[in-house]
Amino acid sequence: MISRLPAGLLGRVMIEFASGAPEIFTMDAGWKVSREAAEGWKQAGFDDSGWGQVQEIAALGEEPWEWVNQNDLQMAPSPYLRKEFTAALKVQRAMVYVSALGCYELHLNGKRVGEDYFVPGWTDYNKRVYYRAYEVTDLMQKGANAIGAIVGDGWYAGHVGWGRKKNFYGERPWLKAQLELEYTDGSRDVVATDGSWKAGYGALVESDLLMGESYDARLEPAGWDRAGYDDSQWSAAAVKEEVAALLQSYPGVTVQITGEVKAKEVTEPAPGKYVFDLGQNFAGWARLKVKGKAGDRVVLRFAEVLRPDGMIYTENLRGARCQDMYILKGGGEEVWQPHFTFHGFRYVEVTGYPGKPRLDSITGVVMHSATPPVGTFECSSPMVNQLFKNIVWGQRSNYLEVPADCPQRDERLGWTGDAQIFVRTATYNMDVAAFFTKWLVDLDDAQNEEGAYPDLAPNATHKGAGVAAWGDAGVICPWTIYWVYGDTRVIEDHYDPMCRWIEYLKSHSENLLRPAEGYGDWVSIASDTPKDVVATAYFAYSSRLLSRMAAAIGKTEDAAKYERLFQDIRKAFNQAYVAEDGKIKGDTQTCYLLGLHFDLLPAAKRPLAAGHLIAALEQKNWHLSTGFVGLGYLLPTLSEVGRTDVAYRLLNNDTFPSWGYSIKNGATTIWERWDGWTDDKGFQDPGMNSFNHYSFGSVGQWMFATAAGIQTDGPGFQRLRIQPQPGGGMTYMKAGYDSIHGRIATDWRVDGKDFRLAVTIPANTTATVYVPASKADLVTEGGRRASQAEGVKFLRMEEGAAVYEVGSGDYHFISQKVFE
Repeated sequence: MISRLPAGLLGRVMIEFASGAPEIFTMDAGWKVSREAAEGWKQAGFDDSGWGQVQEIAALGEEPWEWVNQNDLQMAPSPYLRKEFTAALKVQRAMVYVSALGCYELHLNGKRVGEDYFVPGWTDYNKRVYYRAYEVTDLMQKGANAIGAIVGDGWYAGHVGWGRKKNFYGERPWLKAQLELEYTDGSRDVVATDGSWKAGYGALVESDLLMGESYDARLEPAGWDRAGYDDSQWSAAAVKEEVAALLQSYPGVTVQITGEVKAKEVTEPAPGKYVFDLGQNFAGWARLKVKGKAGDRVVLRFAEVLRPDGMIYTENLRGARCQDMYILKGGGEEVWQPHFTFHGFRYVEVTGYPGKPRLDSITGVVMHSATPPVGTFECSSPMVNQLFKNIVWGQRSNYLEVPADCPQRDERLGWTGDAQIFVRTATYNMDVAAFFTKWLVDLDDAQNEEGAYPDLAPNATHKGAGVAAWGDAGVICPWTIYWVYGDTRVIEDHYDPMCRWIEYLKSHSENLLRPAEGYGDWVSIASDTPKDVVATAYFAYSSRLLSRMAAAIGKTEDAAKYERLFQDIRKAFNQAYVAEDGKIKGDTQTCYLLGLHFDLLPAAKRPLAAGHLIAALEQKNWHLSTGFVGLGYLLPTLSEVGRTDVAYRLLNNDTFPSWGYSIKNGATTIWERWDGWTDDKGFQDPGMNSFNHYSFGSVGQWMFATAAGIQTDGPGFQRLRIQPQPGGGMTYMKAGYDSIHGRIATDWRVDGKDFRLAVTIPANTTATVYVPASKADLVTEGGRRASQAEGVKFLRMEEGAAVYEVGSGDYHFISQKVFE
C-alpha cells in the first residue's frame, strides 16, 4: 500500500466574523522564522526585523508534506496519488482491483471509476480489509494512460464516534490497487501500486466523515489524472509493508448516490446567513452552485431542525463539526460537492456566499448503502402514510455501510440493539440480504474471546459486550435474514459464533436468570422495566431461535438441546418473575410484551398477562410507554392477543407520546426519543437527541404483516399467509412486497358494509388467504362464490374470517355484510 511521505510545516488560521463570513490566513513566504523565542514575539508590534524569511517550498494543498501529530480538529489534506503507464497494444479487457486503509476515489484517464462512495467500507481493519473490482476497458486508450486516486481518512484514520477521537486503526490512509490488462493478442500486463507512483496534494485540504470537508478550488491540479500531467514537483509515494488483515472481495452493498432533494425555501434569519430548507431529513451532502471571484469562501453548516428564531439547531450534533467549506477559483459558475464526508440534515446554513443565493444554489444529495427498495405502503390516513415515509427515510439515512444509530452527530455507529430491533421492518422496506451479509461478518469479528457479542460492530470506539437485546443481535439478525430469504447459508456461516453466545449467557447467569445489567428498555417513557426481566427474556428467545436454526441445517441434536434450554429458562423466568395472577415483575408494558411475544408464559397465564398489558396501556390513557426493546413487539403482540383495535388506536395517536406527535411537529424521519421536542419543554437534552434514528420505526413490520396482511408462512416466502386486519377507521390500505419469488400485493377497502380484498401471489408459491367474513357463503372471488372460483380452495372459518388456499395469480375477493 502507498501513501504520502510526511515533511514540512503547515499553518492555517480561520476567523469567522460576526457577519458569518470566514477569513483564512495560511502560512506563506511572508512569514518569518527565528531559532530563538525572544520575549514578546507572540504580540502584535514585535520587532521581527532581525528574523529570517521562511523558505516556501509549496503552498498549502501542494506537495510535499502531510500533517503529523494531529490534535483536535487539525485534519490532514487528502493525498493525491498517480501513475502513468503505456498500453502498447489495443486493450481487449481491463480490470482494476482497489482497496484502501481509509477511503478512495479512483480515477483513470480523467474519469472517476465506479459509482461507489466511502469504499472499501468500514471493517475492523486489523482483521479484514475489502477490495472492489471494476471493469474499465472502455476507459483505456492505446498508448499513454494515467491511473490515480484521492484517498481520505475515512473510518480508518478519521474521527469515529463521540469525543472527537480519531486514528482508531491508523494515522493516515493508504491505497492498494492493481490494474490488469489483457491485450488483443492475448498478452497481459499489470500496473500495481508501488514506489514508482507519485504523490502530491490538491484542492481537498480537509476531509473527515464526521467533521466535514474543505476544498480550495484554486489548488486544483488540473489534469492530474490524465497522461502528460507535469508531476515533477510531486514526490515518490511511500510504500507500506503488507498488513496482516485478510484482503477479501467486498460482500455487501456499497454506498451510492440514490437521489436528490431540491430546496423548498431559503430564508435569511440573520444578515449574511442563508438557511435552505430541503423539506426532508436525510443523509448525504449538499451540492453547491456558486459564482464569484477567486478566494471567496462559502461555508455550509448542517442541521436537522431549526430554533424558534429560524437559526439552525446544532447542539445535538455534539462534537461533530458538520461543516463544509468551498473556496472559489473564480471565472464562472462553479458546482461542487464533497468526496469523503456525509451529514444528516434537512437544513443548510450558507455563509460567505457572494451575492444572494438562489433556491437552486443548494441541492441535497441522498446517499446510503444502495439496498434496493422492495416495499410499498399506502392507506387512507395521511398521518400513517407520513409515518411509513419517515420509517423508510430513517432506514435510508442510517443503513450507510453499517446499520448505524444516527447520521448526524459524533456517533454514527453500528449499534447492535438498534439493528436487531429494526431488522424485520428493514426487510419489508428494502432488500437487505447483501447488506447484512457484510455486517454480520463485522459482528462476528467484534465478538470477544468469551463469546460475548458487542454493543457495536465494528467496535473500535467502545468495547462494551454481553448486553441483553444488543448482543442478541448476533442470533436475531441471522434468524431474520434466514426467515425472510430462506437461505440457510447465513445460519451455517454464523452458527459457531451463535453457539458461543448462548454458552456465554449460560456461564454468566445464575440459575438461568441473567443479572440486572445493560441498557434495559432504552429511552422508554416513565416506565422502568427491570433489566433482569429483559435480559432473561432475551436469553430464552435467542435459545429458541438457535434451536430452530439448528433444525433448519439438520443439527437435530443441537436443536433439541437448545429447545430444552429454552424450556428451562422459561421455567426459571416464571418462577422468578411471574405471579399467579399473571403479573410480571415490573408490571410495565414491555414486561408483558416480552413474556407474551417470546412465549414465556404457560397457556393459562397468557390471557391474564394480556389483560395486564391492556390495563398498562389504559393506565397511560391509551398511550405507549415502551422504549427500543418493547416497541417492536407492541402492536404485533396486541394483534396476537386479539386486540388489533388497541393497536390501531396507538398507531393513530397524535398526542404525546406517539409516532403521530412527532409527525404533527414536522418530523420527516423517526426520532430517537419520544420527547425529542415537546410543546411544553422544547428540545430534549442535546447530549442524546437525534431526529433521525430508525429504532422506533420497528412498527413498520406490523403495518406490512398485520394491517396489510403480508406474511411468510415459513422461511423464504415460499408459502404465504395473507391475513389483513382492517380497523382504526381506515377505509383502504394497499401494500406490496418484492419477495425473492416475486411481487406480493394486497389491496383492501371498506365499501359500506362490504370488505374488498385484491391479492397478488407470485409464481411458484401458494398462499393461505384470510378474508374477514361473517360466513363463507357471503364471500365471492372474481364474481363467483369463492369456494367455487377457479384456483381457490375453501379451508375453514376461523376467528371471523373465511380461509382459502390459492396458487399464484391475481384474486379479487368481496365479503358482504362484514361491517353490519
